[in-house]
Amino acid sequence: MSAPLLPPIGMLAELTHRCPLQCPYCSNPLELLKANRELDTLTWLDLFSQAADLGVLQVHLSGGEPTLRRDLEQLIAGLSARGVYTNLITAGVNIAEGRIEAFAEAGLDHLQLSFQGARQETTDRIGNRKGSHQRKLETARRARAAGLPLTINAPIHRHNIEEVPEFIDLALSLGAERLEIANVQYAGWALANRNALMPERAAVDRQADIVAAAQEQLAGIINIDFVTPDYFATYPKPCMGGWARDAFMVAPDGTVLPCHAAQTIPSLRFERFGERTLAEIWSDSPAFNAFRGTEWMQEPCRSCERREVDWGGCRCQAMAIAGNAAATDPACIKSPIHKHMAILTDAALAEAAPEGAESFIFRRIGAATRPDNRA
Repeated sequence: MSAPLLPPIGMLAELTHRCPLQCPYCSNPLELLKANRELDTLTWLDLFSQAADLGVLQVHLSGGEPTLRRDLEQLIAGLSARGVYTNLITAGVNIAEGRIEAFAEAGLDHLQLSFQGARQETTDRIGNRKGSHQRKLETARRARAAGLPLTINAPIHRHNIEEVPEFIDLALSLGAERLEIANVQYAGWALANRNALMPERAAVDRQADIVAAAQEQLAGIINIDFVTPDYFATYPKPCMGGWARDAFMVAPDGTVLPCHAAQTIPSLRFERFGERTLAEIWSDSPAFNAFRGTEWMQEPCRSCERREVDWGGCRCQAMAIAGNAAATDPACIKSPIHKHMAILTDAALAEAAPEGAESFIFRRIGAATRPDNRA
């Protein structure tokens, strides 16, 4: 007998795919949506109202770069009026003077700022935009001056993994309450750039030791979250807390998804807000119910004691590596192809360009299909 369906508590709203940065690890899909495909203000407000009615308690406003939406203050205010906690996830490089203060006045609860590197040259190179590091520093200072709690997000890969101690110092210097050391997950643009991004095992182990020591030393001063890399894991992480279990995301065009990469599973069709209500999609969508709970699981997941801990791991990773979205996540040591993760890692490292001559496919519309778009 299946467990009763609970309401979602969290939502990721990708307001736009437009972005001033071109990070090669971006979780957005390779087929980026142009501005004319984005939901308008009233539709987003209707969606947020339905989300609050459904039980959503927190909304993460993301993109792309959400501050490119001129109506962002209105969207924040609409969520605030419903008592929904709002977290703005931003690259922080193009926010006009006075706008952060306007976000705070509209009711924004928290700002999450990404840094591509702890050093200026790394940030500017990975985002493919000169001067971005200094703009991010200014955004952090303005957010703190406006009274907003601050999280520093550090996506980690081969080209900045040795900067982890500096990321910790950076977060402390900016008065952040939280630092997320988030090892890149290989979906979207990161999967296209896997050979250029994959770190070595020794570097991953060093990083883990540094973070563990900092978590102990800085307890009560700053919260440090550590997202381990799947390709070096023993057990998988629960994707979004479990497929359509307590959270979901919405793409810029209103497509409602259980996770970032769900559209890479070809057997599933995802519905758009407006075609049906949010409540109907959450409860009745065949795609949302495809991997919900545990009844869909095959062995060894079905009889595993961790089946309600990791909820089978990542369905999209199973699709990408095992060729079957219902297979055991290859990140799990119990997967019959778990060793293939190490093979893929070794292959990525063997095929990587020499340091200083990396060949990124930078994130921009059409870039994934243009072999000449290399840095």
